[in-house]
Order: sequence, then C-alpha cells, then structure tokens
Amino acid sequence: MNELFIKQFFSEKGELSQVIKDYRVRQEQIDISVLIDKAINFKKKLIIEAGTGIGKTFAYLVPAFLSGGKIIISTATKNLQDQLCTKDIPMIRDALNVPITLAMLKGRSNYLCHLRLENAMIEGTFMAKEDITYLHLVDQHVKNSIDGDRSELDSIPESSSIWPQVTSTKENCLGQDCGFYKECFVMNARKKALAADVTIVNHHLFFADLNMKEEGISELLPKATTVIFDEAHQIPDIASIFFGKNISTSQISEIVQDGHQIYLKYMKDVSDFESVLNNLEKANKDFRLVFPRESNRYPFQKASSFIRFNSAYEDLIGKVKKLIELLLHHKDRDTEIEKYFVSTNEILSSFDAWSQDIDNNAIKWVEVYSQSVQLNNTPLSISDMFAKHINNESTSWIFTSATLAVKNNFDHFKKQLGLLDADSVSKESPFNYAEKALLFVPDSMPDANHEHFNFAVVNQIYPLIKASKGRAFILCTTLKSMREIFTLLQDKIEVDQLDFPIYLQGDGARNHLLNKFREHGHAILIGSLSFWEGVDVKGDALSLVVIDKLPFFSPEDPVLAARIDKINKSGKNAFMEYQLPNAVITLKQGAGRLIRDELDKGVLVICDTRIIEKAYGKRMWQSLPPFTRTRNNLEVIQFLEKI
Repeated sequence: MNELFIKQFFSEKGELSQVIKDYRVRQEQIDISVLIDKAINFKKKLIIEAGTGIGKTFAYLVPAFLSGGKIIISTATKNLQDQLCTKDIPMIRDALNVPITLAMLKGRSNYLCHLRLENAMIEGTFMAKEDITYLHLVDQHVKNSIDGDRSELDSIPESSSIWPQVTSTKENCLGQDCGFYKECFVMNARKKALAADVTIVNHHLFFADLNMKEEGISELLPKATTVIFDEAHQIPDIASIFFGKNISTSQISEIVQDGHQIYLKYMKDVSDFESVLNNLEKANKDFRLVFPRESNRYPFQKASSFIRFNSAYEDLIGKVKKLIELLLHHKDRDTEIEKYFVSTNEILSSFDAWSQDIDNNAIKWVEVYSQSVQLNNTPLSISDMFAKHINNESTSWIFTSATLAVKNNFDHFKKQLGLLDADSVSKESPFNYAEKALLFVPDSMPDANHEHFNFAVVNQIYPLIKASKGRAFILCTTLKSMREIFTLLQDKIEVDQLDFPIYLQGDGARNHLLNKFREHGHAILIGSLSFWEGVDVKGDALSLVVIDKLPFFSPEDPVLAARIDKINKSGKNAFMEYQLPNAVITLKQGAGRLIRDELDKGVLVICDTRIIEKAYGKRMWQSLPPFTRTRNNLEVIQFLEKI
C-alpha cells in the first residue's frame, strides 16, 4: 500500500510542491488519491465525484503510476487529452521520478492515410474548389510528418470535405495487404499505444475497442490493469451509441467516392461501372430528400410514415445490390477491389440488420442531418452489457467527474452502468463559494414555456451584463432560444453602443470562440449544450454565467421518450428516477463554468423559477455548490460592480 507515500507526496513540502509554484495542500485531493490507490490494489470499482479545484487528475495519476501495469485513461474532450499528455502526466512523472512511457491514441479518422491520399491525387474530383489547395497541403505534410495527425494541419478547417478523402475508415482499410502498411500512421500509433505504460484515449475510441472485444480482436483492453474514466458523466450516452447498431447514408457516399477511385485505378474498361455509381449516388440523395430540410430525430414509426420513405429506401438498397453484382465479376483483379467488394457487402448487411431488427429492449429511430440520414437501434438500458465487460478480477475501474451525484447520491449513475457493487464517494470543491459567488434567481419571470420567456430573460440579465462590463456566458437549453436571445441582446447593445462583442456558438470552432472571448476581456458568449461543459475560462474574462432554463431534455427525443415509457410501464416514476437526475447533472456542469480558480469571483443566474417554486427544484437547488443565494437584482448589480 502507498498511503504514507501519497500523503507525503501531496504534503506542504512533498515532491509535488517542488514542481508547482505557490503549491497548496488540498486534503480532499489526498483523500481521493488514497481511495484510488486502495481500489487499484484490490482491483475494485470506484466512483468519485470531485468538485472543481480538488485536483482529481493528479489524485488519480499518482496511485496509477505507483501501481505499475498497463494504464488506460479515457476522457471525453480533446482539451483534457492534450492537457494530460503535454502538462499533467509529464509533471507527475518527473515529480515521482518514474520511467513512465506515454501514448495518445485517437480514432482512425484523425490520421492521414497514404493510400487514400494517393487515390485522391489520381482521381482529381473534389467537392469544393479549395480542396485542391488542401490536398497539396496534405501531400506535403505527409512527406514530413512523424505521426500523421491531421490536427497538425490547422490551416485546413475541421469541416473541410477533403478529410474523408485522405483518411481511412474501417471499411476501406486494407490492413496488412496495403502497400503502405509499414509506414501507416494508424498502425504505428496503435503499436505505440500497445507498448506504452499509459495510453490516453477518448470515450468513443474506448467503447469502439470494447465492441471489438466481442469479436476477439480488441487490442487495448486485454492488457489493461487499470482503467480510469475521467469526465465519466458522459459514459452512459456514449456507451449507448456503441452498444447499439447504426448505419448512415454517409457510408454510402464514401462507397461512391471510393468507387470512383477504384474505377480510375483498375476498372476503366468496365463501361457501366460509373453509371452504377452515379445511380447509387442519386438514390442516396433521394433518400435524404424524403425528410424535411431541418435536422431532426424521428422514431421509426414517424420516419417510415413520410411519403416515399419505403420506396426510396428500397431503391437505395436495390442500387447497392446492383453495385455488388457488378463487383462480383471483378473482385479478383486486385486486393483493393476485393476489400471494396467486402465492405460494400458489410454495409448492405448493416442496412438489412437494421430494417429487420425488432427488439423490445431497444428503440429504432432515425436521425436526419443536413446531408445524410443515420438509422439507429439503441438499447434502452446498457447496464447489463456494460457490467458484463468490466466484471473481471484483473482490472481496476475508476470513474471520476465533477458531476456524477444528485445530492451526494450515486444511484442514478450506478444503475445506468450496472455498477451497483462499486464503492462511491463525493468530495466538495475547496473553493469558498459563499464568499466568491452569488446564485441569483429572478423573482419576476414568466413560466419557462411562455412565448415571451426569452424576452424576459434578456430584460433581466441586461443590467447585470452592463454591471459586469460584458464578461458573460449565456448558456441556453435549445438552439432556438440561443439564437433568439442573441438577437434580442445584440439589439440592446447596439442601441447603447456598448463595446461588448457577442460571440455565438456556430460562428467558429469552439476553441477559436473561447480564445476571442478571453482575449477581448469584455465579451459575451452565447452557446447551447456543447458549451455547458469542457469550457474553462479562469480569471477576469468571465464574471457572469446565465442559464436560461433548467436543462430537461425534450421528451420528444425518440430515445428519451422510449426510456421514459419503459420506466413508467415498470411502475416507476421516470421523471424522478431518470429525467430529474440527468437534469441535475447537466445543471451542475453548467454552473461549474463560473468558478474555475480559487481567485475567481462571479454570479450565476438561473432564470427558470421552477428551481424554487417546484418541489423537485429543491433537489436541484441542493445539488449546486454552496453559493450565497439571492433574489435581489440590486444586490447582484452591486456585487458585480465591486469585482
């Protein structure tokens, strides 16, 4: 056991104090680290909610490194992955003076593919004119890059249509049959990850690997002695995706694109190949046109009721079969054609499996995007599936986040993941919220569903924004509200000619908007749910966080609606057991944007009076940090003016 060493390491004159300027001992951090050490040594499951400022990352890194063995750390955001690799792990490794090797493994689409690049250079057809320039940038980069990570090419937008042309998918990768196998960036990254003592992945990649374990080809998990999930509150939703089944028309688009490359390289003598591909592309687009232009989610019953759904779907499947019939006669020409034939068959099988699948414990639904349609079959509960994968005696499992409990109760999180036998502990933030921050709920707001609610929100918060001189986040529960609040607030600021620029989610990459917000110092940023977590603005740039409504997800969402129905039919109360706990955890995430450092000060505004007026609001109210609470807007204005 390492308890004595851990206490000494985190002490006032311990090793950590030698590498951190103005180091302060946090008893909560020591307590957590000791608990994690015991869980690792006894191969147990441990759930830890660690409030902002405790330093949970260092708390789990120290016992993990001391334990030896293969460590996997899975996170939800790229920001945390980068922080772990470039800052936190090197610092703890040096402080402990242990020879830990480290690798960060990303999903396949993050790495450039030599073969796909070669094919794109040959094909010469592009979806956008700037792709020609981007393709040559990629070509030059591949010749000099060690890792082939596409993030190194920050001059090419993340949304560029060039990326699918120069990265591979599981379906079109030739593996060992590829002529570029020895220099393959994906394979080299995987080799490094397997050899490293510590591998950093994201939750999506972790569960993709877990799925591969079912087929006996998982690479990472059999070797892991300790698995740590940071930002663990996101696991239930992400795991549901991977334990379910889905197929997208975007995969058909990739098949068409790959087919044109196959044609130019190997099959120019097959006269009808291009027409088969063009017919498939048209059928793919026609299927998207079955649905309204706006992105949306539909239960299968609703989606299949659209005019032409069945005929367009059958036509699409028929065109895929036509391609397979043609390829059958030419697949022996080259390994690349044979792989293309196999992949097309697998995609057809996925469509067939989705259309025929009937499972009372899953929800069949359709998600419509601007350019594609995804067909999903999502389990209503993943607890049994997840528990089956982690019930082994050779691995310890640590789950940690700032938001996992409802009033220090972990039942909701445990039930979702089948972790009923896991130990759990909650440690509050060491920050002095009572002195540093106010929680303000206005006393004169209309009902949250009132048509003029957003107008009332802007009228309430505008004096506060002027008092704080901008420096505000406005977190909205829907994109519609976000845009309406943006327009209303922008009008007021323009009339008063205030120098408070407003940045709106969607006007640029998230990190780009955050950097502009920090640099200006008096800006306003308005975002929807993607800005409620993983956003860290310390210091004077942020003093006011506004939440428009309590974050209850729409019961019209097909997956949520099906889960609510199943829980209610079992005789339980879905609102109290499922919807409310989810809302509490999301609300805690949003509230956590305000105080990120012990020197931060500010005001959290919740414009939804249900948190006070409704009985269930008490649970939400009590789950928030211990802010000083008020309903007096003059008190809030005075507080902001003093900051």
